[in-house]
Amino acid sequence: MKIIKVVVLFLVCLVGYTQNPSIPFKAVAIEIDGKLNEEVWKTIPTHTNFHNLLPTDEGLAKNQTEVKIYHDGEFLYIGAVYHDTTSKQQVSSLKRDVSIGISDAFVMVLDTQHQQQNGNLFAVNTYGTQVDALVERNETGYGLNFSWSAVWRTKTSVIGNDKVYEIAIPFKALNFDKENTTFGVQFYVRDIKNNSWTILTDLSRNYPTFDLRFTRAFTLEDVPETIRSRFAVSPSVTLNYQNVDSDEETMFRPSLDVQYNVSSSLKLDATINPDFSQIDVDQQVTNLSRFSVFFPERRNFFLENADLFSNLGTSDVNPFYSRKIGAENEIQFGLKLSGNIAQKTRVGVMNVQTDKNEKINAQNYTVLVGEQQLLKQLSATAFLINRQETAGFNFVDDYNRVTGVNLNFKSDNKKWIGLANMAMSFNDDVSGKNKFFNVGIDYNDRGLQGGFSIKNVQDNYLTDVGFTPRLFTYDAINDLLVREGYYQTSSSLQYTKFYDESKNLNSIRYVNYVNDTYFDIDGSLNQMSHFLNSAIFFKDFSAVYYVLNYDDIDLKYGFDILGNGNAISPDNYQNWNIKVGYNSANNQQFRYRVNIQKGKFYGGDKISGGVYLNYQLLPFANLELSHDVNSIDLHELGKEVFHLNRFTGQIFFNNRLNWTTYVQYNNQRNNFNVNSRLQWEYKPLSYVYLVVTDNFDDNFNRTNWGVAFKMNYRFDF
Repeated sequence: MKIIKVVVLFLVCLVGYTQNPSIPFKAVAIEIDGKLNEEVWKTIPTHTNFHNLLPTDEGLAKNQTEVKIYHDGEFLYIGAVYHDTTSKQQVSSLKRDVSIGISDAFVMVLDTQHQQQNGNLFAVNTYGTQVDALVERNETGYGLNFSWSAVWRTKTSVIGNDKVYEIAIPFKALNFDKENTTFGVQFYVRDIKNNSWTILTDLSRNYPTFDLRFTRAFTLEDVPETIRSRFAVSPSVTLNYQNVDSDEETMFRPSLDVQYNVSSSLKLDATINPDFSQIDVDQQVTNLSRFSVFFPERRNFFLENADLFSNLGTSDVNPFYSRKIGAENEIQFGLKLSGNIAQKTRVGVMNVQTDKNEKINAQNYTVLVGEQQLLKQLSATAFLINRQETAGFNFVDDYNRVTGVNLNFKSDNKKWIGLANMAMSFNDDVSGKNKFFNVGIDYNDRGLQGGFSIKNVQDNYLTDVGFTPRLFTYDAINDLLVREGYYQTSSSLQYTKFYDESKNLNSIRYVNYVNDTYFDIDGSLNQMSHFLNSAIFFKDFSAVYYVLNYDDIDLKYGFDILGNGNAISPDNYQNWNIKVGYNSANNQQFRYRVNIQKGKFYGGDKISGGVYLNYQLLPFANLELSHDVNSIDLHELGKEVFHLNRFTGQIFFNNRLNWTTYVQYNNQRNNFNVNSRLQWEYKPLSYVYLVVTDNFDDNFNRTNWGVAFKMNYRFDF
């Protein structure tokens, strides 16, 4: 009898242990004040035993965190207490959506569909500054898109040495399905003072920090049937003055953004006459390649469920690049339906209409995307992209269409990720040789990573709304844009050894090798590029490193890199470059990075260097200054020194009011730019912007300047 009782007790304990932790339902709304003193918190289970993630991923964290989570049908409430060893607080910024990585902070990731495809990140630093982002699946794992924003509430406090975080996230901001009772949840704590990351589940440091495959399954009790708020309406007005070469123009522009929750997991977004004057300026780069540079999307309309639309190819052959829409002519309206129609099925439908101008006729853009989780390890995506000229309400027979299918594979042991792509384009005046293929596999284990892929881009794989820079080459000698397909193989190998017991060393990256080889369609070698890197990381995460690049290039077309009219002649070139650098610890008030480079460049010589300085007058201001210089001597073709300077000054009046000034000088683009903006979030996601821009050439002659005032107000119905 005793044996039977012991067995029964063991089985009961085993069942209880294997059950998912819960997010209980409590019909109690609380005041978000950062104190956790309401009675309801005493009835909620505690989640603790956080693991080390960085600087070591071994064992339980010395400074533990306790988290409680429940919901009342309208809000998800989270209370967290980090047991610090000091009352000191350290943050890098009070500006919303600035990366949380160099601040004391609490972070939560939610995979509300529990499909490991996409999720939401919510983070708050100890001064109460909010950061929210989309967690998006990409080629080799997951990435973050900080341009996405939601309305949620948070307060923080310091009680003794404890850092206390209290958060309320409305269900209307989440993409959930009432039929699905399981959320994937992950909690993190960042303590920048001791440069540590700790995490609820045990995660090896070789994986992306916000990898959705390692979220813990939580059972949501009494899933809400509906959400109370179905509409979010944001009207805005913009007053914009522009002076271009002494030609003045003043514009008054009203616009409207609407989001309608068709269901708890399916959202309809609409924009009419949008203005994007408040968007931060792109960080300029010195481009020494023959091809275009990718810049991320920042416009709100394109961000909801953005991973559905932005991951339809590979990073360098992507059939849909939303920044091309409205780049040269204004958007009249846009509609987008996106989200889950079932737990394993996501859809995306987008239609955007642009106006005509002196250079470009009106265009209509339509994107259809369907994503299906076939197996736990395998998902498939099908898409159709259409760009078509319009005349009034009629379509003109000038179009570009791209359709394709993608397969994504993730192994059960989380070490392998596979990707396969197949696509075709169709045009009104081009046919044949219109396909794109790609297949790749990546391996990821603690200390050892590697991968291999092969792709083929045919001559007529045209993606008017895509990003395929290598398909097009400018012939500077004959002033022609040449379109040629190619094959590409890519391989990589990285080996890192971790020194958990060392007092000084964190890790050594012994080998980081990448090879990209390009072949013409006839199979002849066009370019072989080698990248080799090693680095030593110390306990404070300062690092010393080197990088060696070697390129064997069969240059087929003239290339005017200096911009002086003297093009590099077609020939075979062996370029090489060696770079050494040092990065200081990132938890100091003063941070810096320096590097120097030397090499051969298309038969000439190249000497480069860079320095980055950051001084944090916390929590009131953050100052950054960087300078990159590239001195290129092509002998008889000429010599040029390219300078790229960037200054960023941020002043924080509080969490809602800040003043940011960017100053950029790029003599390769003959541009000196000043962008200064005052941003006031007077109500959650309701803003006032005052933006001043000024542009000069490299002789500091003014080319254009302008002032924009924008105000929007968000209504929730």
